[in-house]
Amino acid sequence: MRIHYGISILALIVCSVFSALGLARFGYTSILPAMQEGLCLSNTQTGALQTVNLIGYLLTVVFAGMFAARYGPRIVIALSLLIVSLSMIITGLVPTFEAACIGRFFAGVGGAGGNVPAMGLVSAWFGARRRGLASGVGVTGSSVGLIVTGPLIPAILHQYGAGGWRISWYVLGALSLIVCAVCAKFLRNHPAEKGLKPVGENEAECLQRTHGSSAPSLNWKLVYKSRLLWKLSAIYCAFGFSYIIYSTFFVRHLVKDGGFTPGGAGALWMQIGMISMISGFIWGSVSDRWGRRMALLCVFTLQGISFAVFGLSSGTTAVYFSSALFALTAWSIPALMAALAGDVFGARLAPAALGLMTIVFGIGQALGPYFAGAVADATQSFSTAFVIAGIVALVFGAGGSLFLPTAKGVT
Repeated sequence: MRIHYGISILALIVCSVFSALGLARFGYTSILPAMQEGLCLSNTQTGALQTVNLIGYLLTVVFAGMFAARYGPRIVIALSLLIVSLSMIITGLVPTFEAACIGRFFAGVGGAGGNVPAMGLVSAWFGARRRGLASGVGVTGSSVGLIVTGPLIPAILHQYGAGGWRISWYVLGALSLIVCAVCAKFLRNHPAEKGLKPVGENEAECLQRTHGSSAPSLNWKLVYKSRLLWKLSAIYCAFGFSYIIYSTFFVRHLVKDGGFTPGGAGALWMQIGMISMISGFIWGSVSDRWGRRMALLCVFTLQGISFAVFGLSSGTTAVYFSSALFALTAWSIPALMAALAGDVFGARLAPAALGLMTIVFGIGQALGPYFAGAVADATQSFSTAFVIAGIVALVFGAGGSLFLPTAKGVT
């Protein structure tokens, strides 16, 4: 039996997300403690470095979706991953905080172009019945990033000592270059380029695709004037603010305040990555069967508990309980949002819709690290920031999900 090329596309989506987010964003989590010592950074500055990265992501994300819709995801993804690779290498070369900000900023720029169009490809290659699950698989690229960087970074730091954080960035940049080359070679924008139909497409979807092509394909007003999209964007913002605090300072908190060694914290980070690989499968499948709204409500509730517990106790039991809850839900919300974009706006406009949603998400995500760093400098601990992240997830994430209207793909 011949394997549908859509499965290969899904594997490439995972690779793109692995480079754009798993390495460029979450690699910073493992490198942060050594980099903080090497450049003599305050907690606020470490938060600012991640915030600058996320500002780069935020400023680029809507254009990434638009360019992908107009010129095709393949070229946008390939160029973006090249930027990601070079930016990580530059980050390893810099001598000062200000110079590091430049590298982190462009890593965010490339990250947007590598992530958003890649997730938008799900809507083109998979029918509605498979879209939630496929989106869940796509976001596991972030999990692979945790699995790779969790043990790899401590090993490099142990081998190279004080300068190991620079070598770490060089290695991550080289890995990203390999992914860039593979995606440029094998990605395809649409099943038609291979003479295929989307995976799992039913007869009604096929008729709509073949006979509905005369409709305006890039009617941006359908995206920007949608009330549902703005409601979803606000909920997505709560996720951005809360999860980025937890994921950015997880290793830093365990090493500095939790009594963990860098190797021990890295091992736990790797374990989170391994377990989190099934998070997209679980909640993507739940959303396909019981609705996106129910899945969002469950995920936000579990994450809110995870963040609050991590801040309230540094005991081993609390740390592992919090880690387990986060791992089981980690990347499910981006997967659900990607599926929703396809549900509401269709395959052609999905990248632009997801891009706009991600802008609002990015605002919360950019505010989170700087806020947490400032709170940590004021209180000499990240505990308060983690508790606040939990409250935001519960009140604005889970609470906001309760008020989503009855609509296709939401209830």
